[in-house]
This record gives sequence, C-alpha cells and structure tokens, in this order.
Amino acid sequence: MNEPSHVFVQSGPTDALTAATRDGHRWSALRTEITWSDSGEITVTATTVSRVALRWDRALPDNALILGDAWERSYGDLQWRHLQPERLLPWYWLAHDQQTGATTGMGVDVHPGAFCSWTVDRTGVTLWLDLRNGGGPTQLNGRRLQAAVVREFADAGTPWTTLHAATEAMSANLPPRTDIGPVVGANNWYYAYGEGFDEKAVLQDAATIVELADGHPVKPFSVVDDGWNPGGNASGGPWDSGIPGLFDDMAATAESVKQLGARPGLWFRPLLSRESGPWAHPNGGEGPGRALDPTYPEVLDLVRGDLQRFRSWGFELVKHDFSTYDVFGRFGPAMGARLTNSGWQFHDPTRTTAEIVLDFYREIRAAAEDVVLIGCNTVGHLAAGLVDVQRTGDDTSGRDWGRTRKMGVNSLAFRLPQHQRFFVLDADCVPCTPQTPWELNQRFLDLVARSGSALFVSVDPAARTARADRELAEGIRLALDGGDQLEPLDWLVNTTPNTWSTGAGTIQYDWSLPWGADPVSG
Repeated sequence: MNEPSHVFVQSGPTDALTAATRDGHRWSALRTEITWSDSGEITVTATTVSRVALRWDRALPDNALILGDAWERSYGDLQWRHLQPERLLPWYWLAHDQQTGATTGMGVDVHPGAFCSWTVDRTGVTLWLDLRNGGGPTQLNGRRLQAAVVREFADAGTPWTTLHAATEAMSANLPPRTDIGPVVGANNWYYAYGEGFDEKAVLQDAATIVELADGHPVKPFSVVDDGWNPGGNASGGPWDSGIPGLFDDMAATAESVKQLGARPGLWFRPLLSRESGPWAHPNGGEGPGRALDPTYPEVLDLVRGDLQRFRSWGFELVKHDFSTYDVFGRFGPAMGARLTNSGWQFHDPTRTTAEIVLDFYREIRAAAEDVVLIGCNTVGHLAAGLVDVQRTGDDTSGRDWGRTRKMGVNSLAFRLPQHQRFFVLDADCVPCTPQTPWELNQRFLDLVARSGSALFVSVDPAARTARADRELAEGIRLALDGGDQLEPLDWLVNTTPNTWSTGAGTIQYDWSLPWGADPVSG
C-alpha cells in the first residue's frame, strides 16, 4: 500500500481543513494524530474530531470512467461516469481506462469506524473519513480509533471481474457466512402497500407462493410487510400485537403459514415508537411516532425484546427497515458529504456515527439468533455480515413500471458483485399487478432469478393469469435452484443494462415502454 501524500484534519463542525504535519508514518494537527500502517490501517487518536482527509497524488487518465457505491440503498444512480472532481463516491471507487482497458481503484474494508467516501480528480484521489457523532464532532477523549483499512485494487481482467475482486478483498476479514440457501418468497407490499389486508390475505399469499414453487425441496418465504400492526404505514412500535380484528394472534398467523408449506417472515421499523419515553432522537426521521436514539441502553433493550418476541411467535425471517432514515433524518441521496443536519449529537457523544450504527446492527444480529435478517435502508458497508440479505436498491413498484426499471435493474447490475460476499443481494420485489405490464415484470423476474440473488414476488390475486402463473413458477423454480451466472455487458454505457451474459448465452432484455422511459418515473 502506498501511504497518503498529504493529510488534513477538521476538528470542529465548521472548521476549515488544516494540513497535518508528518513524522514518519504519523501525521498530527489540532491535537489529532493519524497513523498509517503498511497494511493500510488508518487509526485516529484525538480529543474531538469531525473529519480527516487523506490525499494521494497520482495522475489519472483524462478518459477514465469512474464508478463508486452508495451510502445505503442505491436510487437508480449507480453508473460509470467521466471524471467529476466533486462527485462523492461512498466506500470505494474504480477507474476504467478506456484507452488501455485497465481497471484499478481503492476502497475500505467493511466495518470501518468512519463513514468513508472518495473524490477522484485528474491529479489524485482523496479519502474522506467522516468521524462525526451525529451533526457534531466526536469526543474521542484521547481514544485510539481504527477508522478504516484501505485497499488498492489491481486490474483483474475486466471492469466486472475487478469489481468482484474488490468486493472480495473488502470483505476478506468477515467471518464465514452462514449458508442460508436460496432466498425466494412472497412479499405483499407492492400490491397491498400496507392497507386493506388481513390474516386471510396473508395466508392466500403463502398458498400462492407454495403453489408456484410446486413442491420444490427448498421452502419459500412468505413475508408480512408493513401494515400488520396498529399505527398506519411506516409506523413505529410497540411491536407487541397485530391490528385487532385483522391480526389477533401473530403466533397463530405464523403457524398457519408454516402449515401451508412456507416460512413466515415479518417487517418492522425498530427505531420508531409511538410510545412516550425519554429516549427520543434529537434529529430523527419523521413518521407516526418518535425516532429513537440507539445509544440509549433502554432503546437496545426494546429492539432486543421485539426480535425475541418475533422469534417466539414463530417467524423465521425479519425485515428491519428505516433505521438509516431514523438515525440521520435523511435517505441516502440527501445524505451527501454532510450526512445529517448540523448541531445535534447522540446521547453518547464518544463514539462516531459509524461505530454507533455498526454496534446497532450487531445488537440486532445477536438478538435475532437464527432468524434470517433482511436489512432495508441499512448501510451496506456496515451491515455486511450482520444481515443475511440486504435490500440494495430503492423500492420497485407495483404501480409504476419505471421505478422497477430504474431502481431494480440498476441495483442488480452495479451491486451484484457484493452478492454472497457482503450478504445475499436483494434488488427488491418483482410485482405482478394489474397496474404494471406483466411482459416487462417477467423480464425483471427472469433477470433476478438468473442472478441467484434474493427473489421476492408481490402477486396481486387480481393479476393472476395462466401465463403469469406459468412464468412466475418458472422464475421461482430457477431461483430456488440457485440461479445462473450473470454479467451486464453494456454497463459501462447504460445505467439499466440491456445486454447480459448468462450461463445459457447472451440475453437481450428490452426494458422500454412503447414510448421509451417515462422521464418522471422514480
């Protein structure tokens, strides 16, 4: 590893960056010491600190195409792009030289102690370590923090194989993943949208997915998404009962799903509560309730209790959602380099936000025990190894095909190399609804099934036809078999690739409506 050429420190929330003085492998400024090791480990020792910037002077070709990742889910925005010096590249970057064909880059290992992003320009690259606690500096009080481990990526033959090698390197220190097998099932969100469903509808979904799986030895899941507990859409806890008259006995619901031959799953929002309490988050996201600050031990006790309750009810999968929004008060696209509003901090100001989020995920993982965990609106580089499945893109849609094309295809194309390394990738549900064209949804179904990533389908009973059932069954069985091999062949020039290499040969997918893509979709 080549050590940085320059280091800069920002101590207070609005201070300018100050150049650090170098002494061997150490740099110091503003009572902050940054240490670099030959293995790429960066440690920061400070009293209070907000950000550290590490700069490598290196020339990049003028014609380079640059790729980065996203803070949490992607929003149809992942793409190879020409040099844009101010473009924020979370976690890692790759540069593809269009003249020589070589692809190289840099990134940080999963589970860093900072929110890490890069900027890339013609004369060098900068790693930005966001070490803040909420919207203010972290009070490290002299503590030595491992902020990140940096890796350089050599060309591995093609941009696709280089990204695969990069994700493997960044996750090399994770413990071996538990093999949970193919993740396939039903999810009612994209036809119910949290309204007008009850236990009878949930059991119909379970019966449908079992019918479509047609006796496959791998049992599918049937997930009860948002709308099962009192409070309305995207509501908060308490998570101790279902809606009276609709879900009177959640344990009985889970058992009935099992009796039909599916594995029951459940959605919840762990960091929002409709209960009063002293643990409110000072800057949390909005919703029917109050966001909770995960640095209060009492909040972690509540979340542990919820997960233990879901296990006792018999649910075998839990999807935890909205935690990034409830921590930062923003979704990924609005986080940018600032992440959250200035002027607030967590109850515990001695840990970085990255440490707090990482510890929160660890608590959920431990409490869930053998339950299959899906992280939605979770930070991929911090959730790696701590969720079994990760929703890597923003919502697809049972009402607007354009969202499925923009979000689902883009997420699968640009984050598939994270699959089976960070977690099982979930590009989100394939809808089957009267409002969206089945011939286009079927193409997305085929793509997801071939990828071997998680496949969930939202099947509106009103949209079932002989053709849809036959093609749903084909896709579901392919996914339950483990899928195929996929590589997007036109991803350097297309945010929703049309041409894919598969084990069966090259396939061309047409994602367009008759008039093309709706410019306001998504």
